[in-house]
Amino acid sequence: MIAIGLLVAVLSTSQAPATTALAEARRLINAGQAAKAIEQLKTVADDDPAVRLQTALLLGVAYYQAGDPGKAVEILTPIVDRLTSDSIERREADQVLGLAAVVVGRYAEAVPRLEATRKWAPGNMQLSYALAQAYLQTRQADAARGVLADLFKVPPQSAAAHLIAAQMMTRFEMDSLAEAELAKALDKDPRLPSANLLLGQIALFRGRIAEAITLTSRELAISPANAMAFSQLGDAYVRDAQWDEAIATLQKSLWLNPYYSAPYILLGRAYMKKEQPAVAEGMLRRAIELDPNNRTAHYLLGQLLQQGGREDEAKREFEIAEKLRSPRER
Repeated sequence: MIAIGLLVAVLSTSQAPATTALAEARRLINAGQAAKAIEQLKTVADDDPAVRLQTALLLGVAYYQAGDPGKAVEILTPIVDRLTSDSIERREADQVLGLAAVVVGRYAEAVPRLEATRKWAPGNMQLSYALAQAYLQTRQADAARGVLADLFKVPPQSAAAHLIAAQMMTRFEMDSLAEAELAKALDKDPRLPSANLLLGQIALFRGRIAEAITLTSRELAISPANAMAFSQLGDAYVRDAQWDEAIATLQKSLWLNPYYSAPYILLGRAYMKKEQPAVAEGMLRRAIELDPNNRTAHYLLGQLLQQGGREDEAKREFEIAEKLRSPRER
């Protein structure tokens, strides 16, 4: 972090036992040995309020770097406002506390800390991204778009800025906010690439199949060589049981990009429904070659093999699919 080197210089000027221990802890933090720094700091015992304040600061930084952001928030929150305004120590505390608060989901608390940090580190991409995320999670869409626009070097009121903000919103499952941003983007530029694709993706996820087909087809009218759009359209056709349309569309996706597993899986499903097991098996095995850890591909292949009486092979695929289930799914 930016403040670390300066703090080392300050702390190293005194040979008092507590200050020496703090300097050693800082050195350990700088060296990526946060756990050792924590153990070092636990040995510091001093009644001097300044020493205790520095110890708490370093403990918060060390816990964050050691992968315990919750502990960092717990330690830094009570002491951050006791640090001198605009000092190196205050800047570091704001930075670490803001980042840690984002990680543990305390977004409202993170916003003012990250805003303060961004004033003196405007070019730090990670800080800007964290602040944009905090704005999104606190439903400050305009503020989030402003930060993202700056991060991606586009005008904040442009169609591109609305599109980027919408993309981030879908990542955090904020579909209603994303749809509003995309409507603004298309109002400013009706032929903006990816906007209709993203709207189609949201519609597909929400089960609005006819709308997904219309929107994704509109994307392809703008970007006719978009393999992802063909894959998404094929997915919609599969969900709508339009097997012939699905197969033709997904084949186009593969002609444009033969290294993406999703169209092969969808084709495997479609050919199973068309009762063409050999072709379906080839598609699913190709998907597994490209993505060995794809649970859906293994499970569908297991079903196909079971239907063909190949029980041992089917059992093996089902076992692999089971191992690939996430703890949450289990």
